Amino acid sequence: MIFARAAAAALAIASAGVTMARAADPLAATGRWTAYERAAARTPPMGWNSWNAFTSDIDEDKVMASARVLVEAGLSAKGYRYVNIDDGWWLKRRAGDGRMLIRTARFPSAATPDGGTSFRPLTDRLHAMGLKAGIYSDIGRNSCGQVFTSTFPNQPEGDVGEREVGLYGHVDQDIALYFQEWGFDLIKVDGCGVRGLPSTDARVKAGQYRALEPLVDVDSLGRTDVPAVRSLYQAVGDALDRSNPDGDFVYSICLWGAADVRAWGKDVGAMSRTSEDISPTWSRMLHNLDSVSRRALYAHPGSWNDPDMLYVGKGDFDAAHLVEARSHFALWAMVNAPLIIGYDLRTAAPSLLEVLGAREIIALNQDPAGNQAVLAFDSDDVSIFVKTLAGGDKAVAILNRTAAPTEAVLTAEHLKFLATADIELTDLWTGAATRLRADRKFQLAPRQTLVFRARGARKLGDGVFLSEQPGAVNPAVDGVVTPQADPLVHRAILPWRGTRGFGEPPRYGGWGGAQADRTPYDQELAIAGRRFETGLGVLANSRLEVRNAGFRRFTASVGVDDSAQERAQPVTFLVYGDGKLLATSRPLSFGQPPQDLGVEVSGVKVLELVVRTPSPSRHPDPVTWGDAALHR
Repeated sequence: MIFARAAAAALAIASAGVTMARAADPLAATGRWTAYERAAARTPPMGWNSWNAFTSDIDEDKVMASARVLVEAGLSAKGYRYVNIDDGWWLKRRAGDGRMLIRTARFPSAATPDGGTSFRPLTDRLHAMGLKAGIYSDIGRNSCGQVFTSTFPNQPEGDVGEREVGLYGHVDQDIALYFQEWGFDLIKVDGCGVRGLPSTDARVKAGQYRALEPLVDVDSLGRTDVPAVRSLYQAVGDALDRSNPDGDFVYSICLWGAADVRAWGKDVGAMSRTSEDISPTWSRMLHNLDSVSRRALYAHPGSWNDPDMLYVGKGDFDAAHLVEARSHFALWAMVNAPLIIGYDLRTAAPSLLEVLGAREIIALNQDPAGNQAVLAFDSDDVSIFVKTLAGGDKAVAILNRTAAPTEAVLTAEHLKFLATADIELTDLWTGAATRLRADRKFQLAPRQTLVFRARGARKLGDGVFLSEQPGAVNPAVDGVVTPQADPLVHRAILPWRGTRGFGEPPRYGGWGGAQADRTPYDQELAIAGRRFETGLGVLANSRLEVRNAGFRRFTASVGVDDSAQERAQPVTFLVYGDGKLLATSRPLSFGQPPQDLGVEVSGVKVLELVVRTPSPSRHPDPVTWGDAALHR
């Protein structure tokens, strides 16, 4: 409880800059875009990480050899610049001053003449190659290796205090060391230290570690102290800002989808893990993909959903399974996942390097509009993802989730193009061109993903539907009162747990979050029987921020969605521009027809779409901003 109170106090300090009005009323318009954004992650970070290749058996030769492959294979020129050292680099925390010491037996260039250690020689070499350098730590006292993989090599040494290598109690000291002194550009912060060392643990009882009562239970949101966990990660973000006032750094939050991080990670870090660790199996890839596929509104330039590293090169995605490898890579590109290679590049076959270096696929991921692909069609057999690109074209991926051949029909409606005009499709793997009008049937091999760039006449000729630009829509307040586990993530067996226990229940918070083109609970958007093919679905008592790139008019048809169950209170829709009220609906109740809103927004930089009920509700109803659009 002492730790929880301290964490809550840290959160209060981190929020000190928030205005009193907003603190009292989270739905009050601020006139600002509040999602996290720093200079270094305007597009998803790309690079390599040591963990999936070597676990903690890492050394300087392996790191530098991997860096050389990035350069010599032309991957760095295509965007793969971050070389990230994961667990296994540390020796201990020095007694007396608490300074972190590097395991020089594995990283000999880190030894300094005064008997200390520094990663500056290594980061200087990486920077001279045109690369960036990343380092790893934990939000608690101890690392994931100590807590869960203690039989792996290169565990911290020394007494109990010296083996406390995590950030807890040393945030400012460690962040300043890693960034100002050692010259790192990225930090990945794990969360095992606040998950796995209760006072009842046998290792704690034996005096091997100090107890830190868990704040995170990956199997239960109810047993997790979400505000305390968020406050700890916010404190690290604040320290990063102090050590890097130019914003040229990447903050990677690794909470494996726990502690409702899929809702708040976008406000705290540049990339945020949405699921447990990936494994090189098709089923686990689908699991990790599904953890981001319905979260398009929670990713923006500067803050990205992270379904974990690429596993191209191993297991179901090795050189003997190129169909699966291409699917995995293309899907990560479509959902704007950070493209971090998790493979021993020293042994990479040319065919795998070709997949990782596919320029047209990479371009989808690095598109400056920053729109994560939206699910246009969703089923257990076939998924169709559509992404709006900066130039107005669309990218579309058609995924066969199954181990059997199948067929899928792509329609103009999926793309929000006119069905009466030709649509040009370019296959981004082969370059082959084709056309469709209205729809076209495609045959897919088992586990195949077809990826096209599409060009056609837009259904909305004078503007853009908000669901086409999720990267410009931020659910600052999504209306969720009590976090609930998302039941739609593919339930694959965890390899380290197998079939022990009773199964794989839904575990990641986010159910009821804002969605593009569907309700918060994954139903068709509809108000009083009127269906909407496009729009934003969110809960009442919510506030969406929308960036306006020079459009002059906003329109929407609004009301309580037909999927509502509470139905006890009317809702009022309000539209703000740069903090000023522009329009208000009448109070609308369940079953009433939608009300059309039209608002002049010329010169407005940030719109805020607010929905209120007369009094708070523990179970807010879904509401719909039907056909929400910005017009020129």
